[in-house]
Amino acid sequence: MIYTPGEVKDLAPVRDAAVLRAHQQPALRDVFLCHAWDDRRGAATDLCNLLEAEGVSVWFSEKDIALGLPFMREIDKGLARSRTGLVLVTPALLTRLQPGGVSDKELSELLARNVLLPVMHETTYGELRNVSPLLASRNGLDTAEDSMAVVAMKIAELVAVEDDQMPAT
Repeated sequence: MIYTPGEVKDLAPVRDAAVLRAHQQPALRDVFLCHAWDDRRGAATDLCNLLEAEGVSVWFSEKDIALGLPFMREIDKGLARSRTGLVLVTPALLTRLQPGGVSDKELSELLARNVLLPVMHETTYGELRNVSPLLASRNGLDTAEDSMAVVAMKIAELVAVEDDQMPAT
């Protein structure tokens, strides 16, 4: 997969932050997948599966929170143990970003760490801007331009840390 020059320039800060975190804590997951509850068995699962097929380690609540565990504490651990955050922006997410909600808390943490990549799916940046101008200001990927499989390949390339970039163990 080849990025356009604009994509390389726009997404470089996300990759740089991910590489830095990988050097600091090499046991981290590649990505934390933030999504709306309504998308957990649809688009979010599809993206997770495509990413894993590309060799990306994904923290995904549907797979990583066992029954009986405290939901918010497990999300907190997942955020702390992930190098990069993906936000799957769908119409459902736009309605779930109310202050104090789970998605809002995840988004706040990812924005604060500057390791956030939005993936637009069945919505637009204009619609996102009406709900979250900060998230809309981030460059990302869009399934209106590339298939979900191509988006997953681009994310895999973005978060890949070459063996020679990792510190010796």
